[in-house]
Amino acid sequence: MIHIVLYEPEIPQNTGNIMRTCVAIGAKLHLIEPLGFKIDEAKLKRSALDYFEHLDYQVYKNFSMFEETHPGEYFFLTRYGKQNYVDFDFKEVKRDIYLVFGKESTGIDKYLLAKHLDRCYRIPTTSKVRALNLSNAVAIVSYEVLRQLGYPDLELQEPENMKGKDFLDQFITKENT
Repeated sequence: MIHIVLYEPEIPQNTGNIMRTCVAIGAKLHLIEPLGFKIDEAKLKRSALDYFEHLDYQVYKNFSMFEETHPGEYFFLTRYGKQNYVDFDFKEVKRDIYLVFGKESTGIDKYLLAKHLDRCYRIPTTSKVRALNLSNAVAIVSYEVLRQLGYPDLELQEPENMKGKDFLDQFITKENT
């Protein structure tokens, strides 16, 4: 199972977008306090849209409390990572995968990163950008993990309970065939 861990997130809209991503990929969301918002904040729920009711999430007082109760493989995403996240073979992981992302202003605590230096990964960017938007970073890395694992339990085509895989067929005309 994939878990998304947000270390002290500050912006409710980012966390709301990440909540929607977690529902889309079947990941559990772990929020490490302090949070820069209240869970019931309107901005958060507006970003999560109507997916909030399907979200599996938990809030923790601090990272130590979280780490003590969640054994698994941890991957810290940080601009200081010396390894590219795509270079890791996630198919080799036999335990739960925890993708840890830091708060928008300063990232993950530097002492925590130093403690897990061999598990720090970076998303490549130009030298003009410090870091990507938190919500984008979560989506990029989590979908790479899922790609490597073959998208387990995800719909590869439009589900029938929505518009269905053949939805566009109704728009086929002689001009566009």
